[in-house]
Amino acid sequence: MTSAKASDSLQTSAATPSVRVVGVLTCFNRKPMTLACLEALHASANEANVELQMIVVDDASSDGTAAAVRAGFPEVEVIDGSGALFWNRGMHEGYGLAMQRPADYYLWINDDSHLVPDAIGRLLRQSVQLRQEQGKPVIIVGAMAERGSGRITYGGRVAGSSLRRFNYQMVWSPTEPMRCDVIEGNCVLIPREIALRVGNLDPVFEHAMGDTDYGLRAGRAGFGCFVSAGVIGYCSDNPVSGTHSDTSLPLRKRWRLLLGRKGLPVRSWLHFTRRHGGPLWPLYFSWPYARLLWSGLRGSRA
Repeated sequence: MTSAKASDSLQTSAATPSVRVVGVLTCFNRKPMTLACLEALHASANEANVELQMIVVDDASSDGTAAAVRAGFPEVEVIDGSGALFWNRGMHEGYGLAMQRPADYYLWINDDSHLVPDAIGRLLRQSVQLRQEQGKPVIIVGAMAERGSGRITYGGRVAGSSLRRFNYQMVWSPTEPMRCDVIEGNCVLIPREIALRVGNLDPVFEHAMGDTDYGLRAGRAGFGCFVSAGVIGYCSDNPVSGTHSDTSLPLRKRWRLLLGRKGLPVRSWLHFTRRHGGPLWPLYFSWPYARLLWSGLRGSRA
């Protein structure tokens, strides 16, 4: 495996004006965050000397996000969503448009991710090195950290075991790219060959699970997924408070949240477990619902 130092010592031809990247971002009512993300992204692309085109899907924000992006970044194409897309379906719409454009790479980016200045150049150089080592293109996901502590928050994960295949554990190294089973969509660099082979994000998924599904589909198609060496940007964890994992909430509310778009909606979770769960998929499907009900019942008896 090549260290980050060795990867970054590659010739800068990995990031020349001939490298074209089409980026995709979806957003909703986080105008300051979205603008800061785009500013950092463009600065990183300029430092890498990369030709960047951006597609932003604004899901009917009420805080003026779409107008602010159009005013501040006139070169960015803004797509107006319906207000019901959420992350995965917004990214599905944007990525579908992106793949119609010629590019060497496609980039997924979350608007709460703030890239460091050399992020794009490092991702491209590591992608080139991994392609040489693997003999084929790979997906590389940028490792995100929490500001201050430096704790890794998002990136790539590996399955704990064959029996607990959806119990994914974070994997990362400061010095070398690490192979992973699944990717988190905060910052993902996808070579065109993989995009054309694997296709778009699956619109069956509403908010979550689409990025996890995509990494697994890429693996089935024979393409490796890797987490970048070092930290590519900063992004804080989503809070547990107010979600179905918040044990301070009443069971009835937790149940509604679990079935909601930002939890495990039945249709999406059924589709995911049937596709990736193997013969034990019914157990994987029922487990999170049964676990929540059981924990709630135990709590009510305490």
